[in-house]
Amino acid sequence: MSKQVEERTSKTNISTNGNNGKREAPKAKTEENESAEAPAETPQTTENTEPENDRTVESNPRKKRRFPVALIGGIALVAVIGGLIYWLYARRFESTDDAFIDGDIVQVSPKVAAYVAKVYVKSNQPVHKGDLLVELNAQDFEARLEQAKAQLRTALAQKDQSQAQVDLTRRTTAASQTQAQSNVRSARTNVEQSRAAADSKQSQIKAAQTAVKTAQANLAQTRTQIPQAQANLDLAQKEYDRRLALFNNGDISKQALDQATTALETARAQLDAARKQVDAAQARVGEAQANVTTAQENYRQSLAQVDLTRSQVNESAGRLQDAEAAPERIAVSQTQVGTSEASIEQAEAAVRQAELDLSYTKIYAPEDGFVTRKTVEEGQLVQPGAALMALSLSDDVWVVANFKETQLEYMRVGQPVDIEVDAYPSETFHGRIDSFQVGTGARFSVLPAENATGNYVKVVQRVPVKIVFDQQPDARFLLAPGMSAEPRVKVR
Repeated sequence: MSKQVEERTSKTNISTNGNNGKREAPKAKTEENESAEAPAETPQTTENTEPENDRTVESNPRKKRRFPVALIGGIALVAVIGGLIYWLYARRFESTDDAFIDGDIVQVSPKVAAYVAKVYVKSNQPVHKGDLLVELNAQDFEARLEQAKAQLRTALAQKDQSQAQVDLTRRTTAASQTQAQSNVRSARTNVEQSRAAADSKQSQIKAAQTAVKTAQANLAQTRTQIPQAQANLDLAQKEYDRRLALFNNGDISKQALDQATTALETARAQLDAARKQVDAAQARVGEAQANVTTAQENYRQSLAQVDLTRSQVNESAGRLQDAEAAPERIAVSQTQVGTSEASIEQAEAAVRQAELDLSYTKIYAPEDGFVTRKTVEEGQLVQPGAALMALSLSDDVWVVANFKETQLEYMRVGQPVDIEVDAYPSETFHGRIDSFQVGTGARFSVLPAENATGNYVKVVQRVPVKIVFDQQPDARFLLAPGMSAEPRVKVR
């Protein structure tokens, strides 16, 4: 090794002499290396190389330190430039992972209480608008409909009966007016006759007494007709009630009931006629007795007889006034017709309601969709308003993104949105902002925060933003309400 060191040293000296001493630094380096490789040199050689070795040891670590610093600086510069470029790009967008697919969900509920007879759908089954979903037991509602129809027929019959009573009242009232007018004329005639009766006083008294007897006999005979007429009326009423019950049970026809109604009305008319005949006979008895008195008075004093006949005229005029009050009696009867018409309208409304209730026993799909949250089973007793199932209208879905309020500064309706759905990470859907909810999600929660009480800690609120798809998503992608999504809105 000593020989190699000497050869190197000699080469270095030759090179140094040839360059006139201009390469002292390399020489020192070489000498340093030589001294490192050959520590067994003479003391003179070691002493000559010691100063140069010290300078080389000092400069070499500096070079080693400069290289990592430059590398780190370059990497930092690249990172700053990359971060600046990313910031300039990212500031054009706002995104959030607090977003979900949403859509219309229709609750299907019954309108009447009944037992479930048949369920025609299964969970997650697609249905179309108008499809039969559930059928309830309709027996009770069919019976109610028949009962309502029977009440309607009864109301119609009562109206006919009331109208017949009005017609009868009009006819009997006209007869009473005619009779009262006749009585007035007769009384006035009696006044004239009483003036001429003075010439035949005895004969008029006998004739008047005979007339009294005749009138009393007629009265007695007429009164005997009333019990028979009353018995006929009672019998007709019982027959009518019996046929009405049979008719309501459906055992007889409407014609048989109408015959009983006609017989009942005829019996009533006969009873009324008999009573009027009694009144007329009674009036004739009174008239005959008055004639006797008149004849006696005329026999005693003609002037007194004239006064008596004048009182009869006044009495007949009062009866005429009573007969002329017939319109009021007709009005009373007419109110019964109005009451019957109101009963008919009420019965018709009951029939319509019964028909509606019967139609409610079949529950149809209100819209196209998929059956979800099905809880109804056959044989179950359901109540009005109880949820039987829900229809998810998957043909119309959107995204509800809960952005922070600090992200809304540059957001506007109509801005484009790229939507990524967690279920399809390789697909990007496109849409636009449709609307902003006027209120934060916390404000419309079940228990909104009461910031006026207790200690207040400011929390960044979130505002729901509705995002609609530009085009209806492909059918091969199932986008159901509740699925997670991540929208990115281009705001600049």
